[in-house]
Amino acid sequence: TPVLGVLQDRGFKVALVTDGRMSGASGKVPSAIHLTPEALDGGPIARIRDGDMIRLDAVTGRLDFLGDAGEFEVRAIVHPDLTGNQTGMGRELFSAFRANAGAAGDGASLF
Repeated sequence: TPVLGVLQDRGFKVALVTDGRMSGASGKVPSAIHLTPEALDGGPIARIRDGDMIRLDAVTGRLDFLGDAGEFEVRAIVHPDLTGNQTGMGRELFSAFRANAGAAGDGASLF
């Protein structure tokens, strides 16, 4: 998150919200990571759009959408085309794991 830290240093209010995996987080940038259910499994994070206002409360562990709840619930869930993102940067080494791992909320087990 070094880039986000630089933005903070320049006066921007930033946070990181993702269902992705991360290592090396500095703790400087407020973050909600490893969210479940994941976007690809229809989790609420799949309905968040650019420009949405959300509240990240690190004390209570809550992430809240600050808009019209009814409109949020009827938003289409975006399913990105990831077929072109399977090779390169060592991704081939872990293709078997990606193909067989369970959902993060269930422990991401391979068995």
